[in-house]
Amino acid sequence: MKILTVVGARPQFIKAAAISRKIKEQFSDHVHEILVHTGQHYDLQMSEVFFSEMGIPEPAYNLGTGSGNHGYQTGEIMKGLEELMLKEKPDGVIVYGDTNSTLAGALAASKLFIPVIHIEAGLRSFNKTMPEEINRIATDHVSTLMFSPTVTGIRNLESEGLVHSGTAPYHIDNPGIFHCGDIMYDNTLFFRKRSEEISGILDDLDAQKDNYVLATIHRPANTDSTKRLENIMRALLNISQSLKTEVILPLHPRTSLKLQSLPDRSFVEKLNPKNGIHLIPAVSFLDMIQLENNARVILTDSGGVQKEAWFLKKPVVILRAETEWIEITEQGNGLLADASTEKIIHSVEHFLNNPPADFPPVYGNGDAAREIMEIVTTVQWR
Repeated sequence: MKILTVVGARPQFIKAAAISRKIKEQFSDHVHEILVHTGQHYDLQMSEVFFSEMGIPEPAYNLGTGSGNHGYQTGEIMKGLEELMLKEKPDGVIVYGDTNSTLAGALAASKLFIPVIHIEAGLRSFNKTMPEEINRIATDHVSTLMFSPTVTGIRNLESEGLVHSGTAPYHIDNPGIFHCGDIMYDNTLFFRKRSEEISGILDDLDAQKDNYVLATIHRPANTDSTKRLENIMRALLNISQSLKTEVILPLHPRTSLKLQSLPDRSFVEKLNPKNGIHLIPAVSFLDMIQLENNARVILTDSGGVQKEAWFLKKPVVILRAETEWIEITEQGNGLLADASTEKIIHSVEHFLNNPPADFPPVYGNGDAAREIMEIVTTVQWR
C-alpha cells in the first residue's frame, strides 16, 4: 500500500512523526509512505538536526511553495501535489489538521479520486472567520477515512451529516469515521523522555522548575491587532509583578516583529528580565516540551499547546474567545480569557491558587498511531 503524507508546517511534521514511527516499527511490510513537504511554512529550525533529533524521516519531495495569500498558497500547493499524485499514484493521501496544505492535499486527491485520510477530523471552533475552520470543514467533507481524537469530534461530524455506517467498503460517499485518541499524546509521551535527556533550556534560562508561567502568542488575530497584543502583554507584565511569577515567552517571528511596532515604546521597554519578563527566541520542540513540563501555568493561543498542557497536567489560560478543544474548558483545566487583560490576570491567579488535579483520558491512552494504522491496513477502503 502506497501512502502519500502531506505536511506543510513544523507542527504537522511532529504529528506525522508518530505515524511514520509506527509504520517503521509495525507496518513496514504493508505500507510504503512517501512524505511530502509543501513548503507552506519555511522554518529555519527545520534543519538536518531537527529531523535527526526528532527521529522524523526527511521528505521525499519539497514543493517549496512559500508564503502568500490563502487562495494563492492553496492553489500553488494543489498544482504541485496534483503533479506528484499523478506521478506516484498513491493508494491514499494522509493529511493532518487544518492548514492550507491540509485543504490543498484533500482537494487535489479527491478530484483525482484518491481516498483522503484525515487525521484530527471533526474539530470545530464554530468560528468561520478562522481560515482553519474552513479548512477543517472542507477537508472532512471530501475524506474517505476520518480519525477524530475526541468523542466531541465524532458528534460534530454527525451533526454535519457525516455518519459512520459501519459497512465497508468506505469511500467518499460512505466515509469511515473512527475515534482513535490524539496522536499528539503519543508524541508528548515519547518526546518528553527525549527532551529530559537532551534539552538544557532550563539551565540556559536559569529557570526554576514550577516557578514560572509560560506563554505563547502567534495567531494573527492577536499579533496583528495593536490593542489585543498590548492587552496581552500588559497582563503578562502585571502577572510577573503583582503575582511575583516569572514569565517566559518564546517569540514567534510574527510576534517579535509586531512587538517592535507597538506605539507605546516606554511600555515595550518594561518587557525585560528585570521586570520578570523573559522574551526569548523561538525554541525547538524538545525545549518547548521541557518548558511546558516545568511551568506552573501555560498561556497560549495555540491549539497544540493547549493539548500539550493537558497531556503534561498543566492548567492553561487560552488567549482566544473560543477553543476547538472544549474538553479542556469543560473540565475546568482551561479558562478562556481572550485578549482581556483582567481575565488573563484573574485566570492565572485562579490556577496559581487552585491547580487542577484531575486530567481524565479524554484524548486516548497514547496509542493513537497504532490504532490508526491498524484500521488503515485492515478495513476495506480502496
